Amino acid sequence: MVRTVCPYCGVGCGILASVSRTGNIAIKGDPDHPANFGRLCSKGAALDETVDLNDRLLYPEINGKQADWDAVLDKVAGTLKKSIQNYGPQSVAFYVSGQLLTEDYYVANKLMKGFIGTANIDTNSRLCMASAVAGHKRAFGADTVPCNYEDLEQADLILIIGSNTAWCHPVIYQRIVKAKAENPALKIVVIDPRRTATCEHADLHLPLKPGTDVVLFNGLLNHLHQEDTLDRKFLAQHTEGFTAAINAANKSAPSIPHVARVCNLPEPDVAEFFHLFTSIKKTVSLFSQGVNQSSSGTDKVNAIINCHLATGRIGKRGMGPFSITGQPNAMGGREVGGLSNQLAAHMEIEYPEHRDRVQRFWNAPVIADKPGLKAVDLFEAVYRGEIRVLWIMATNPVVSMPDADRVRAALQKCETVIVSDCIRSTDTALHADVLLPALTWGEKDGTVTNSERRISRQRKFLPVVGDARPDWWIITQAARRMGFAEAFPYETPDDVFREHAALSGFENNGERDFDISALADLDNAGYDNLIPVQWPISPSRKINGHLFSDGRFFHTGGKARFVAVEPFHPAHATDAQYPLILNTGRVRDHWHTLTRTGKSPRLSAHTSEPYIEIHPEDAQLFDLDDGTLARVQSRWGSAIARTRFSKHQYRGSLFIPMHWNDQFASSGRIDAVVNPVVDPISGQPELKYTPVRISPVETTWEGFFLTRDDNDIRPFAHCWTRSRGYGYWCYEIAGEKRPEDWFHWARSLMQAEKLQNEWLEYSDATIGRYRAASIRNGRLESCLFIAPDYSRLPDRNWLRDLFKDKTLEKIERACLLAGQPFSNRKNCGPIVCSCFTVGRNTILKTIIEQNINNVEDIGRLLQAGTNCGSCLPELRELIQN
Repeated sequence: MVRTVCPYCGVGCGILASVSRTGNIAIKGDPDHPANFGRLCSKGAALDETVDLNDRLLYPEINGKQADWDAVLDKVAGTLKKSIQNYGPQSVAFYVSGQLLTEDYYVANKLMKGFIGTANIDTNSRLCMASAVAGHKRAFGADTVPCNYEDLEQADLILIIGSNTAWCHPVIYQRIVKAKAENPALKIVVIDPRRTATCEHADLHLPLKPGTDVVLFNGLLNHLHQEDTLDRKFLAQHTEGFTAAINAANKSAPSIPHVARVCNLPEPDVAEFFHLFTSIKKTVSLFSQGVNQSSSGTDKVNAIINCHLATGRIGKRGMGPFSITGQPNAMGGREVGGLSNQLAAHMEIEYPEHRDRVQRFWNAPVIADKPGLKAVDLFEAVYRGEIRVLWIMATNPVVSMPDADRVRAALQKCETVIVSDCIRSTDTALHADVLLPALTWGEKDGTVTNSERRISRQRKFLPVVGDARPDWWIITQAARRMGFAEAFPYETPDDVFREHAALSGFENNGERDFDISALADLDNAGYDNLIPVQWPISPSRKINGHLFSDGRFFHTGGKARFVAVEPFHPAHATDAQYPLILNTGRVRDHWHTLTRTGKSPRLSAHTSEPYIEIHPEDAQLFDLDDGTLARVQSRWGSAIARTRFSKHQYRGSLFIPMHWNDQFASSGRIDAVVNPVVDPISGQPELKYTPVRISPVETTWEGFFLTRDDNDIRPFAHCWTRSRGYGYWCYEIAGEKRPEDWFHWARSLMQAEKLQNEWLEYSDATIGRYRAASIRNGRLESCLFIAPDYSRLPDRNWLRDLFKDKTLEKIERACLLAGQPFSNRKNCGPIVCSCFTVGRNTILKTIIEQNINNVEDIGRLLQAGTNCGSCLPELRELIQN
């Protein structure tokens, strides 16, 4: 049994992983890890299904041909050196990732900023938490997250702002739910335009108009001032800038009626929210991407922090502003200066004394003397030809970046694209000149830092496959070939960690928040056995459990600073041509761009294709039916997905998940639609506010195709999505024109002639229905169902079990063509609980037969809802219905 940590979100859950003699992997939560105490979400629980070798990048490649490490590292180092010599250090760039371990991040940052001499290294964490970083630095003088998870359990009021925590950080949400059960006085307020699963336990939901967060919190600050509930002593002794902030608040949000009108909220609800915050001292404001991913994200962060500073609700148990990060090691990246405007150990490029200190510590020949290009600007510079060599590590920007088609075009124009990844065929890797096979989760050793500043060890429990290598090793070897061998002597990840820890304490003397110098002398055994620990970890600095408990901040003079913030004004507003607002985000069981979760049948069962969540009244305006294909288009691009009606969706807005890529959907890359506008301070893109229009997609037929082999569907369908099942792949397909001959079309799709399989077929041309099945040695190989539209297709959930059978019985063949399950075969229905693969039909049947009226009984009988709890809202809805 190996103690490691989950590779998904910033919660940082501990995991116990083991491998049996037969190679079976077992995953369960670590009961001793203080982030999760044994609990895992559906994604973490299904990690065993994501470590196969399907599409694994196993060997280095140059221009599509396999090479050995010496050749490929010489190519990488030589290309970087040549570009630097001919065009200067600004001609090269790294784009890295919150999926890297801290040791990987540190070495990449050191090479770029201290030896190449430019700060052109940015990270996909720019897309998720850069506004929080900028807001912290403006308020506190450092990128300091002052809260712990325990604060959520000690609070009497929790604000959840711009976060569907129940789906995106389920383990944290379940800690909140448990805290509320144990403390009935705890109040929860959710501030989000959409009514999500997170609202289930809320005492108040404020579905504010998108982009009006600053007005709401300026209104709260003004209300606190009017009600004279400020902490005057704290204001005087520990802050500055309050007068300017309150003047701005009074100007933009002078009264409750004004706030209600601008935010499109009921006035009594605004008054209730202000009353709760005013009257309940122990308040935690938990915020995430709905706040950060905005062209005014930094101002939103500071508007929240202003309210905490005004009332002294910081540095104490059960209170504070709490940014919860999206990626497993976004915090570790911040620690080592992974953002282009940072130096390592929370030092700043703009400060000459910081540059001098880092340069001396590294004994570097140069040091970056100005911030580098932030993510959106970096890829724009690639497009213009200013960056000639780009090294991308552990991320998929062709899918995840805004204006993603332009990012793809930039890579196509770039002289040399180097990609380090563990997956061979990501949308980004397809444009690489050099591919470097990196280790994946289960094979890597190092550390990550979660949202509460807790460092945990990620430990290997799987053998290395092929020629894959750790990212820190790949970067180290390239650095040595560039002539920097003495500065990159690392042989193990603990070598890197010790240097990282030592730098954090170098000439610190308590002046910088990040300090783990007490770990700088760890020997190999100490590193191997490192238990989860929160920073700062300094021999000279005691924080009494909470940062800022002493009222001392990191600005010159030691005071926190209020920031006067103005209301949001979108760079691109809705108009007659683009009347709707696009909001993007995550679904419950998938992660980022599907390169990991797309491997898991369990995780694909709940949401197998992209969708457009739209209010029914908006759908009526645009002539859309529920469950039909629609095209969403902006000034930058378009995407196609299936409509999903929801009265919980804010009128005038659409929600579309960000996960699908060209490997899993023909037109599902929603970030191709998203505008590239960024926050002017943080550089974080506007991923929650893009003006769009929507229209039906005209098709003459729709269908689905299940097959054991992973087929190339592109020649056969205009629109398609792809998901993995147990022993098969499922394709949802649609076409603009009907084939002239369904028989030959279907046999070509299903490769029947090549395989010489037995063939079953049913056709009714009068109603446009066609069905076929291919059988080999009595076993179902593939089946196809076609109808004029989606609503006339049969239920496909019962078909999953047919692929488990060794032989297809005669009656089941007839049922297959009839499109209905054999009466003796159970049809569990669409999956509701991914953790235990429990379907809707099974749950409904149990509710009715057992006369169940609570989710606890469902859990007792079926296990559904007893692990991560993400499906509990859906279970309660089934009971109510």
